[in-house]
Amino acid sequence: MEWLTVKMEIPEGCNLILGQSHFIKTVEDLYEILISAVPQAKFGLAFCEASGACLIRSEGNDEDLRGVAIRNAERLGAGHSFVVLLRDAYPINVLNAIKLCQEVCRIFCATANPVEVILAQTEQGRGILGVVDGFPPKGVEKEADIAWRKDLLRKIGYKR
Repeated sequence: MEWLTVKMEIPEGCNLILGQSHFIKTVEDLYEILISAVPQAKFGLAFCEASGACLIRSEGNDEDLRGVAIRNAERLGAGHSFVVLLRDAYPINVLNAIKLCQEVCRIFCATANPVEVILAQTEQGRGILGVVDGFPPKGVEKEADIAWRKDLLRKIGYKR
């Protein structure tokens, strides 16, 4: 077995959701979830089929994001993994609906941070072991940092 890391491409102003699923229907179900959750959101998604034709299946309402999702799926090459790229929406807007999708087994991350995916390569194929999401902590928040955090959440409408 070989261990690999793959960097995900996340366009400026976008968020990435990386998960694992179990069925070809995933790509259509995730499309329906995303298109109805936040009407103004732009997105692309790609799904690595793990049996049969073993194709990368894709959908989206933004061709550029769809293309980036496909490139990320090609880099990963891990069976039954899926990549969603979102613009004009946040993962918090869609994550619970995605987790409730019957085919979805797990979510590895939902972030706008740089992401490195840790993969295992065997004779059979590749599997996702985990992710590195962003950077390590630089310290513990102080009063000014707490005030900034609380103000930000109210500014963007997630707290009153």
